[in-house]
Amino acid sequence: MKPVPHTTSLRRAPVQRRSAERLTRILDACADLLDEVGYDALSTRAVALRAGVPIGSVYRFFGNKRQMADALAQRNLERYSERVVRRLEEARRGDWRAAMDAVLDEYLAMKRTAPGFSLVDFGNQIPVGARHGEPNHRVADRLTDLLSGYLDREPDDDLRRIFLIAVETADTLVHLAFRVAPEGDEKIIEEARELLRAYLARVLD
Repeated sequence: MKPVPHTTSLRRAPVQRRSAERLTRILDACADLLDEVGYDALSTRAVALRAGVPIGSVYRFFGNKRQMADALAQRNLERYSERVVRRLEEARRGDWRAAMDAVLDEYLAMKRTAPGFSLVDFGNQIPVGARHGEPNHRVADRLTDLLSGYLDREPDDDLRRIFLIAVETADTLVHLAFRVAPEGDEKIIEEARELLRAYLARVLD
């Protein structure tokens, strides 16, 4: 199973600190506006106004709002990875149960608190309302890279397949939980956790 490549949606990567800070403001504004007005009403002009930058600065990085949302999804994945790594630094090496809890708990935390995350997460829902699988491959590949050393496993096709199945399962059930309740139905989340534990115990123990 080959890792799914991800090409950045940036027209031009920032090279100076000021440019990087401007890009951060643009993505922050995009995330806030997604929560406030939704994807359909989102516009590059509104993002520029909220970010306090000229509209040309937005177009320097992005050709349209879809590319902005893609970049936000990629930033979400980077921040999610950092959160998981911090959790694993506090856990006992080789404990897949602690790793699974870190992966699921940090996803739930971002689902509840990260601006714009409920609409775009890691890209699965772009355009909003659509569901496609490639971002789950990217998440599974990232988790394979992050967790293989922690679990003392080779980052091979078998481990990628295991994590892809776990990610697809968690993605479906967590979205169900948040359709049932705004903050995520706790009973569905616990069922998802138990299901993942049963599957991972069979393949990792």
